[in-house]
Amino acid sequence: MNRPGLPPTADTSAFLPAAEKPKPVTSSLSARLLFLTIGFVMMAEIVIFVPSIARHRLDFLNDKLATAHLVLTALDVAAEKTGKIDPLLRDNLLSQGRILGMSVQRPGLPKRTFGPAIPARVPNAYDLRRDMFWDLLIDALTTMLRRDTYAVIVTGLSPSNPAVIVEAVFDERPLRREMGAYARRIFIVSLFISVATASMVYAAIQWLAVRPLRRLTISMTGFQNAPEDPRSVIEPSARKDEVGVAEQTLATMQQELRTALLQKERLAGVGTAVTKISHDLKNILATAMLESERLEAMPDPEVKRLTAGMVRAVDKAVQLSASTLRFAKEGLPQVNKQALNVAALLEDIKHSIQPALRTCVIRIGAAVDVAFSGDPNLLHRAFENILRNSDEAGASSVELSTTNEGGYQSIGITDDGPGLSQKALNNLFVPFAGSTRAGGFGLGLPIARELLRAQGGDVALLSTSPQGTCFVVRLPL
Repeated sequence: MNRPGLPPTADTSAFLPAAEKPKPVTSSLSARLLFLTIGFVMMAEIVIFVPSIARHRLDFLNDKLATAHLVLTALDVAAEKTGKIDPLLRDNLLSQGRILGMSVQRPGLPKRTFGPAIPARVPNAYDLRRDMFWDLLIDALTTMLRRDTYAVIVTGLSPSNPAVIVEAVFDERPLRREMGAYARRIFIVSLFISVATASMVYAAIQWLAVRPLRRLTISMTGFQNAPEDPRSVIEPSARKDEVGVAEQTLATMQQELRTALLQKERLAGVGTAVTKISHDLKNILATAMLESERLEAMPDPEVKRLTAGMVRAVDKAVQLSASTLRFAKEGLPQVNKQALNVAALLEDIKHSIQPALRTCVIRIGAAVDVAFSGDPNLLHRAFENILRNSDEAGASSVELSTTNEGGYQSIGITDDGPGLSQKALNNLFVPFAGSTRAGGFGLGLPIARELLRAQGGDVALLSTSPQGTCFVVRLPL
């Protein structure tokens, strides 16, 4: 199977992840989107269903009132011919209209009631003249859930003559059956709409987002397994949306990371060779150092004068070899954190490092009493490297002060030295390149940053000028 971003003939076996247990269907993004879409559409249909079922019930009740008015009209027409209402006709009309009984109130006339089948007690009555929207919703839900009664009375205005008030008593069970059938129809239609909508949304998202996302995932997995292989770099599509930007960004990042890894591999090879050369060179220089000391010990002053410079050069070469070996062999620092206090830490640093400085005097400014977690040995080494730089640069004093910056405790290291040169600024944290002092190797600040970052902190240059330089050390609280 060809993977996206790889040539059609590329062997992708190296990029395939190890065998994994099959994941359940519901764990995939596509399935979750499908089920969520169905759920959201059904929730929307429920919001629509309640007013719909209330409207269906209201139409049923209005039909009952209209039927009752038609029965009354028919009885009035028959009474005009015979002079009285025929009981048999009345009962037949009420039975055909499925009405247990009714009453009518015409303007200026007494209230008339028909229907010998009216129960003695009607527990539920609805007056459509005063029911508001929320009343209709509550009554509809109550009607569907009620099972303990069947006879209800409804009062309203006649649909054909608003001046006539009609009351109708009827069996509520057919209404509940119609509402149940209506609810089932609504549910089936809603389910069909939900599934259809979810399927269309699923297909659209699958095409627009999930497939490109899977392609990005496969590319990242392949790159993780074989970053040095150029076939593992994704080939961006021509899309201009967010997915296209993500593909382009991933491709650029993979290319840059692959280049950096290749450079690091080459540097690692060079570093190994330099380590071996430095080790042998150190032994050679040690022999040269002994011979130089023998020459320097000779009584001839001319020989002493000639060998003095050679001794200094050999001594510097020995120190460079030793520093190179130490820097190359030293791995990542082992961090052993413990509870520390900022003010106590600064006092301890002052008393332990001050004797090692030549002219620089350490002063402690504003120091807050804040507790944090850190490795005291690594912190002492980091501060010693920074403070030695100030001392070797010619500063006469350096001040340690603290400030709180959100989740970090910042410790400012401000000296009154001559400031940093442009060359030092350009290579501030680059090993063997950031020093401008004669005989310096430029390892102090890179090692200090490495020690601080291992604990979650960092060091940065805050400012530098002919009046002094300020570094800031940030430690996580």
